[in-house]
Amino acid sequence: MKLKFYLYTLLALTLTIVILSAPADCLSLALNGLNLWFDRMIPTLFPFMVLSGIMIRMNLTGSFVKLLNPILGRLFRLRSSCIYGIVIGFLCGFPMGAHVTAQLYEQKQISKKEASLLLAFCNNIGPVYFLSFVLPVLALKKVLPFLIGMYGLPFLYGLFLRYVLYADQIPKESYCLRAQNTSISLMQALDESIFTSLYSIAKLGGYMIFFNLLFILPSLLSKTLHLGRNLSNLLTGGAGCLLEITGGIGLLGSRAPMFVLCVLPFGGLSCIAQTYSMIKDTDLSITEYVMHKMILTAITVFYYLLPAKILLWP
Repeated sequence: MKLKFYLYTLLALTLTIVILSAPADCLSLALNGLNLWFDRMIPTLFPFMVLSGIMIRMNLTGSFVKLLNPILGRLFRLRSSCIYGIVIGFLCGFPMGAHVTAQLYEQKQISKKEASLLLAFCNNIGPVYFLSFVLPVLALKKVLPFLIGMYGLPFLYGLFLRYVLYADQIPKESYCLRAQNTSISLMQALDESIFTSLYSIAKLGGYMIFFNLLFILPSLLSKTLHLGRNLSNLLTGGAGCLLEITGGIGLLGSRAPMFVLCVLPFGGLSCIAQTYSMIKDTDLSITEYVMHKMILTAITVFYYLLPAKILLWP
């Protein structure tokens, strides 16, 4: 414990010294995180978060789950509450996947094993963010191969986990979700959804600004090594993708699209920290989550190096 305390103290002192020694650079990086959050994340995520919040509060997701349950329920052999978590997780994207999973588990609608399974493959980069921000910044024209890499692989990984790791640990029966409050009005649902979405998006902005600020470390390293501007942006952007994925993508641009696509499943330390904040009040394991993310990253690397290369490059 003392060693960990001293390490954390040393890290805090180092960051403080770095920030004080390069205030202009740190201000620029923090401002970049703020601008990315304001210009990119809010327009792409906030409306979707509000709409999904309204759907959940007014129980509008029930019919949607019923339509998909005969297919996904039989495919995954999971009860309807789990199918609800899968649908919302894939549709709304990160960090809604972790939030919905933790919420279902806290309300005892799913077991710990079911929650662990959902968390392993349902908390990915959102499709709205992926299609409207990632692919345009990377200047990628083809969509289908990248959609398969981003969402098809986690879906197949979830099936693999269900029939291998969790084959005998989760019951195969199905039942309906608990009845939710249907008396809430549209205006009340809109008001509550906007409030909670503002809190979530503000929290996301805080993580983005802090982890973008950490870009100062690879930036100072590149200056110490006297790298050129292009190499400096590659180093800072590459390291940045592992810290905060949006800021890293913004710095890299279209210079290294395959690298970005391969690290997207991991999401960066910022995404892991946000996921932890969603599940910290439960006994779900963040270590297991990170392990599954690393496995998915390795699978994605294999996909883009071999099978998808035939589709992506003429």
